[in-house]
Formats: sequence, structure tokens, C-alpha cells
Amino acid sequence: MNDAFVNPLTRGTPGIVGKTRTIKAWAREVLNLADEAVVSVNELSCHLPGCPPKETVILVMHQADTMQISIHKAMKDVAKDDIAYAFSASATGPV
Repeated sequence: MNDAFVNPLTRGTPGIVGKTRTIKAWAREVLNLADEAVVSVNELSCHLPGCPPKETVILVMHQADTMQISIHKAMKDVAKDDIAYAFSASATGPV
């Protein structure tokens, strides 16, 4: 195997798993979520013309409420300010 290859899904290494945990923590902080709220973070690819190549989708589920936002950036490029802005711009408001 090539020594330059780094598996981003390997436990304990920086990469997509660590960034996912960071984004979930930021979303919990920005929205002041209760511990029982579920936060899901996914990176999606789009191959349609005019669509950003990657987007990060954050889904928050708490009791009967569900809110979803999309940030038109790859997960590795998402910052806490992006999350705060996306949720504040959301028509549904925080959970």
C-alpha cells in the first residue's frame, strides 16, 4: 500500500470523522440544543450543472421538530460562522 494514503475514516485520525464531530458540536452550541436532540451531518456531491460540487447538510431532530440546512461547502471547509449564518437564515428557525 502507498505510504501517502491516509484513510480519513480511521479512528483517532484527523479527517472527515473529526470534522463531523466538530460540526455537530458547533450546531449544538449555536442552537443551544438539549442533549436528547439528534444532529446528523452529511457531505453530498452534486453532478448537475450549476450545482456546487460539494455541500454539507445538517439535520437536527428534536421531539417532533426537524430542521435541515445546507451549506454549499465541503465539510472540511465549513466554519462555525457558516453554521450560525445558515441557521439564522433558515425560514424554520432553531429547534
